[in-house]
Amino acid sequence: MLDCSRGKVYSLSMNKSSPERRAQILQMMVEGVSIRAIARMTGSSKNTIVKLLSDAGNACAEYQNKHLRNLQSERVQADEIWSFVYSKQKNVPADKRGHFGYGDVWTWTALDADSKLMITWHVGTRDADAAYEFMLDVADRLAHRIQLTTDGHGAYLNAVVGAFGNAIDYAQLVKKYGTAIEAEKRYSPAVCLGAERKVVHGNPDRDHISTSYVERANLSMRMGMRRFTRLTNAFSKKLENHMHALSIYFMHYNFVRIHQTLRCTPAMEAHVTDRLWSLEDMVALVDEWEVRRKGEPDVNNLGS
Repeated sequence: MLDCSRGKVYSLSMNKSSPERRAQILQMMVEGVSIRAIARMTGSSKNTIVKLLSDAGNACAEYQNKHLRNLQSERVQADEIWSFVYSKQKNVPADKRGHFGYGDVWTWTALDADSKLMITWHVGTRDADAAYEFMLDVADRLAHRIQLTTDGHGAYLNAVVGAFGNAIDYAQLVKKYGTAIEAEKRYSPAVCLGAERKVVHGNPDRDHISTSYVERANLSMRMGMRRFTRLTNAFSKKLENHMHALSIYFMHYNFVRIHQTLRCTPAMEAHVTDRLWSLEDMVALVDEWEVRRKGEPDVNNLGS
């Protein structure tokens, strides 16, 4: 119900929405609906939605960090996907230049090529330090030697060796690009002219030197998270909320969303869980996290 008698809109929803409403809001988040659109469609206040974004993001990140361990993966593909926070890099104010979280932000992703499980992700820059931190995390989650494929980004070379040592079969898929005929238009992706399979370490199976699955997963990220959409005004205003959105998205992707070719979720295929999760299960996870957190200072990330 709304009261517009004084030119203001008041939401009469409680501070904490019902489980059904919270599940509905999470569903909209992972389907790419913006925060303001969610507020209009559900009648919840923007602050309530952002509070849920923060709590759910923390809960989902904590759960996946704990349970995506000792994975029996055999083939892993890694890639990076660009986005920006606060503003485009060229528009970052002088007093914020050089501070991470303003301008270009990269998300590094590692995907199990067989189960399609998103093993881990890292939000950072696209330099050697970020690559090393990312690869250390990947290596820490795996139970045994794997075959790894990345693109030709040079930062991977030392990072993979530093994280895995000799215990890896590693190859790069180096793509060669040309200028698109439509290059003079506002946005036109470069044309891929070919790809070279380059063995870097060990003895990788050449038939499985590929980044197709992780690139497709990154495309799903662009389609499923409004913050990653190109050429729109939809972007994250705060780095924290950007990271919360990623945690929620990957929780849904790994545990809730049935993969069309697998006919189960990636987490089930990877034997991380033995059941199909629902959005209500995600809400229960958030509720449990909030109970454990009770008594701590309430940090409410307002903004989107």
